[in-house]
Amino acid sequence: MDVEKVLLAKPRGFCAGVEMAIKSLTWMVKIFEPPVYCYHEIVHNKVIVDRFERLGVRFVEDLSEIPPGAPVMLSAHGSAPELVESARKQGRISINAVCPLVTKVHHEVKVRSNKGYSIIYVGHKDHDEAIGTIAIAPNSITLIENEEELDRLQTSPGPVALVNQTTLSLDDWAEIRESAQRKFPGVWMANRSDLCFATTNRQLAVREVSNHSDVVVVIGSANSSNTVALAMTAKRYGAKEVYRINDPSELPEDISGVVAVTAGASAPEDLIEAVIAKLHPKAGIEEVNATEEEEYFPPPPELRDLLRALSAAVALSLLAPRGTESPLEDDRSVGASETLNAILARP
Repeated sequence: MDVEKVLLAKPRGFCAGVEMAIKSLTWMVKIFEPPVYCYHEIVHNKVIVDRFERLGVRFVEDLSEIPPGAPVMLSAHGSAPELVESARKQGRISINAVCPLVTKVHHEVKVRSNKGYSIIYVGHKDHDEAIGTIAIAPNSITLIENEEELDRLQTSPGPVALVNQTTLSLDDWAEIRESAQRKFPGVWMANRSDLCFATTNRQLAVREVSNHSDVVVVIGSANSSNTVALAMTAKRYGAKEVYRINDPSELPEDISGVVAVTAGASAPEDLIEAVIAKLHPKAGIEEVNATEEEEYFPPPPELRDLLRALSAAVALSLLAPRGTESPLEDDRSVGASETLNAILARP
C-alpha cells in the first residue's frame, strides 16, 4: 500500500441504538451462566457477533431453539408483537433491545392501521427490521423497495400512509418520498422523519469526504443496511473506488493515494483503528466532522428492573447501607466497545 493520507469521517461507527443493544447483551453475559440466547444477530456486524459467540452467546433464528427458562435477548432491529410475547413465556427472562427509533415506526404503523390506512413501507424485504415492522399490521401494509415497485402499486380506497425502514439511503428515500407524494396526494407521513438520525449523519459525513479522496473504505458487514447505504452514498458523491470490508484483512493491497474511512453504525471503533493502522498513511489522519452526536438511549426497562432487583438482593445479603449506587450509574459514560472488550479480556 502507498496511502498518502486518511480522511476520517465523523460521525462513524456505533450509534446510540447499537451502544444500548451491545451494552445490554454484555450485562446478560455478566449476569447469567452461558449460554445466553439472542434472537437474531444483536446487531448486523460480523466482528461483534463473533465476539459475543466467544463469550457463550448463541444467536438463533427461531425461539424454539431456546430451552425453556433460558434467558433471551431480542435484537436491536425489532420483533413481531407475538414473538415478543412468546419470548416472555416458559419462565424466561426476556430483554427487548429494540432501538427506540424502530419502536417509533412500529407505533406509527399500529396507529395508522387502526385508523384504516393503507400503509406503504419502504424497506428491504429480507431485513430483520422490515420483517418485524410488517408483522405489526400485516393486513394493512405493503413493502416496496424502489420507485418501480411504487409505480406498480395499487392501494385500497381510503387514506394512505408512507413509512420507512430507519436505515435507508437518504437520497433513495427522498426520491421515493417525492414520487409517493405525487402519486398519492395527501399521503400521511410522520412529522419527524423515520430515518435514523445516525444513519443520516453518517451518510452526510461520507458525502463530505467522497469527492476529496481516491478511495473510500466503508467498514461493516454486508447484511448491514446502513453500511450498504454508506457505500452507495460514497459512489453517488464522487468516490472513484469504494470498498466495503469486515476487517483489515479484507483491505486490497493496491490501495494508494488519499483514502477516506467511515464505518456503519454497528462497527466498533477499535476495528476502525485497526483498519487505519494497516493503511498506515504517510501524512497522517485528518478527521472531517459533519456534525456532533450526543444522543443516548438507556438500557431496556426490563434490564433496568432486573439489575435493580439483583442489586437490592446483593445489598440485602451483605447488609449494605441504603443508597448504594445502581450498577447502571455510569452507563452513559462507558462505551459499548469498552464494556464488551473488558469481558473478552478477562482470564
